[in-house]
Amino acid sequence: MTAGNMELFDAGTKGRGLRARRDINTGEVLFAEPSYAAVVFNSLASQVCHSCFRRQANLHRCAQCRFAHYCDRTCQTAGWDDHKQECAAIRKSGSVPNENVRLAARLLWRRNRDQGLASDSQLVPVDQLQDHLTDLPAEELEKLELDVRTFLRFWSCGTKQHPSEYISHIFGIIKFNGLTLQDQRGLESVGLGLFPNLSLVNHDCWPNCTATLNHGNRSAVSSTLHSPLRMELRALGKISEGEELTVSYVDFLNLSADRQKQLKERFQLDCSCNHCTQHIGDDLMAAAAEEKPSADVVKEVTTFSKETLEKVEKARHDGDHGQVLKLCQQCLEKQEKVLAETHLCKLRVLSALVEVLSYLRKFSEAAEYARKMLEGYRKLYPPYNPQLGLALMRAGVTHWHAGQVEVGHKMICKAYRIMIVTHGPNHSITKDLESMRSLTELELKALKENVLDMKNLQMTSSSSADESSKDFLRKQ
Repeated sequence: MTAGNMELFDAGTKGRGLRARRDINTGEVLFAEPSYAAVVFNSLASQVCHSCFRRQANLHRCAQCRFAHYCDRTCQTAGWDDHKQECAAIRKSGSVPNENVRLAARLLWRRNRDQGLASDSQLVPVDQLQDHLTDLPAEELEKLELDVRTFLRFWSCGTKQHPSEYISHIFGIIKFNGLTLQDQRGLESVGLGLFPNLSLVNHDCWPNCTATLNHGNRSAVSSTLHSPLRMELRALGKISEGEELTVSYVDFLNLSADRQKQLKERFQLDCSCNHCTQHIGDDLMAAAAEEKPSADVVKEVTTFSKETLEKVEKARHDGDHGQVLKLCQQCLEKQEKVLAETHLCKLRVLSALVEVLSYLRKFSEAAEYARKMLEGYRKLYPPYNPQLGLALMRAGVTHWHAGQVEVGHKMICKAYRIMIVTHGPNHSITKDLESMRSLTELELKALKENVLDMKNLQMTSSSSADESSKDFLRKQ
């Protein structure tokens, strides 16, 4: 079966896969797929629009179920087809089930509306995706069966009924094919969605594509003119005709054994990509410093670092920024002359340190550590990687607010070149970067011409891009 730039094929031990039908250029969109079904996380129900999944203040609440929230009337109208049966079920049951149950219900309501048929652009019907139920351990099966029972209570009596075995199959599909959805700034996971075509793209730890959520254009007065929420598959480099399309299901910044463990637990996937089988990058991610400390010292500091990172995570969760700062500084001192700049533990401590210093508005210190972190990232990530782009963006904004405008401008420009490939020109992040790039360029010009001094310039800057950059730093 074919659709646009891709076709379905037998990928051997990996099962089904997608491959290119023609040569593809770097940054090109292979396909843009609207969600088959998607829901906002219950915990963020009042903070995220249930139609476009943008995080917003002062959302309008559905007057009937009082659970769903929307940007405005046009967003609510655009999302009504997906919400109306859910709305009735919430009112009838008197409670709101978890997001997995809500997603399963939306999937089946959509399937019933479509009469079980796949659209012309859909390569396989949604219920023909793999569920991997036979591979689930007993504990996971118990959780799934609990969701099935909750679903059956929630499902409207007036709607077509399905046997519990089929409902279990749907929950298996959601577990292994559902994708977490990010907000418009890429800062936080806000929901869960199912994209059948994207589910057919196989994993590789060093992929040739990336999948990015586009929240659509909801600025038109009429909802009929809105472009839908969709997942875009973009090429990270040139792809030849007949080459398999791949994305990474996990972050590359993990040792190959740890990535394989994650993939097995989360997706029942045995990864046999080159970077896993040849352990590419493992030496850098576990490297000792140039001073060549003993293996015992490296092991001791690595263990200490992992324990400290657990404490850091707890302090972050508790909102104890002072404790986060103290722990990171102590750990970094312990790592000095023991762990290399590319060691995973050092990079994770640096990331947490940059975050907390930026939050505390200690931008000069944050900028220094951000540079060190980037040195490690550049040696580990491929040239076009969304995580590298976000790290460059954060470092650039940090330098900008530290008064190092020229350095910040260069980093923002590099981040923009990455994001134009991974996210495209119309994504919120790319637009923010474009605005930041223009602002820093103007500031540099003003400084060189002695029109404004740096202190006055920073005090008077109030652009939306500046606010976005502050939000970015505050929430990272």
